[in-house]
Amino acid sequence: MSDTDKTAPVLWWVRRDLRLSDNAALLAACATGASVIPVFLCDDLIDGLGAAPKWRFGLGIAALQTRLRALGSELILRRGPALEGLRALCAETGAQAVHWSRAYDPAQVARDTEVKAGLKSDGIDGQSHGGHLLIEPWTVETGTGGFYKVYTPFWKSVRTREMHVPRPQPKAIPAPDQWPESDSLATWDLGAAMNRGAEVVAPHLAVGEEGARDRLDRFIEDRVAAYGTARDIPGIEGTSRLSENLTYGEISPATCWQAGQRALHDGKPGAEIFLKELVWREFAYHLVWHTPRLLDRNWREDWDGFPWRDDNPEAEAWRQGRTGIRFVDAAMREMYVTGTMHNRGRMIVASYLTKHLMTHWRVGQLWFEDCLVDWDPASNAMGWQWAAGSGPDAAPYFRVFNPDTQLDKFDRDQSYQRRFIAEGQGSPEPDALSFFAAVPRSWGLSPNHPYPDPIVALDAGRKRALDAYQARKDAA
Repeated sequence: MSDTDKTAPVLWWVRRDLRLSDNAALLAACATGASVIPVFLCDDLIDGLGAAPKWRFGLGIAALQTRLRALGSELILRRGPALEGLRALCAETGAQAVHWSRAYDPAQVARDTEVKAGLKSDGIDGQSHGGHLLIEPWTVETGTGGFYKVYTPFWKSVRTREMHVPRPQPKAIPAPDQWPESDSLATWDLGAAMNRGAEVVAPHLAVGEEGARDRLDRFIEDRVAAYGTARDIPGIEGTSRLSENLTYGEISPATCWQAGQRALHDGKPGAEIFLKELVWREFAYHLVWHTPRLLDRNWREDWDGFPWRDDNPEAEAWRQGRTGIRFVDAAMREMYVTGTMHNRGRMIVASYLTKHLMTHWRVGQLWFEDCLVDWDPASNAMGWQWAAGSGPDAAPYFRVFNPDTQLDKFDRDQSYQRRFIAEGQGSPEPDALSFFAAVPRSWGLSPNHPYPDPIVALDAGRKRALDAYQARKDAA
């Protein structure tokens, strides 16, 4: 920006970086010395989100508005195509530069490429910055110069890499003399599709930058030492639950990495597993960047002919948490009550749908996309393809999780299933009853109904899956 342009404001285009600390785009905007106008654009990519993530995004936006106002700033809200909205704001305010945090999935990359080219043609400086990831996907290469397709060597290649030190929030965000007009967040009605489920899920969330930081601090202090084993037990609070905050950028992965490294140096043994989980997220984005088909097509193209079923009545029972398989049903109900699902539960329900029910992983992936408040495009896609066998670093085709033996192993005291399954209990727990208040009325479910018999016998479902996999192998 030239000296003559220093009086022109700068736009900070807020996206999945709903925080003030360790935010490279915001810091770059403030470093210009100009006034900074934060703006959030509700474009087609926001409007196209599923019910739960769209609602949760709205809560995060409101929390950021509150933090900005405490600093004498504002968050300007506009609805419509991103380039159109930014051009309008530049024309209204005289802004000559726009800063934003980089995205990596193909839909956002295409939008951002169009935005940068359009701004450049207008003589406006558009700059993207890192921050959603620890490591830019194109900076990690194998010894032969390609990208990594297996997690373990990826982890080994980055675990000793020096990550950037998280940066504090700006001491001040210079305000313009006059703020442009803004939409009201309430008029966007981002939570409309949640219906009555919003009231059930809301108490389980930790919204905003302060909530995310508190969640990280409690995890490092109380739980990270035992994380290596506790993370597999769905009936206890053994995980960080930071996926909710990372997906909206309410906390940076660098902040989490630094906390994990500090815990590791303090001798807390579970910290290394926590760091590996952070890098698993990085690996998902590494793969999406290099092979975007991971998001909606079989990553292993030789799986394209596998005889998965499209949506079907058994898949609907799966969605309703009424399969008669207690681990599957408890995990699905956890999602409707809390907005998230324990990671072991995610593996079990995905394996059950794709293997015991022989249903295409896209059916489950799209349902998670609608229901999870911590939905992340890369992690969700990789998790589903890992479980189905069609993805990178996938479980062997012959690995078919038995939900009953998994429940016996990881829910020995039955606390998890009691917490979320009401049928058959004399005094159901509150979350078990909340499930019926959260799900669509059209499902017609009641805690007074008997618990269903299994829709598919586990041994028969396993045999059917293995027979199909063997037929695929023989054909290949």
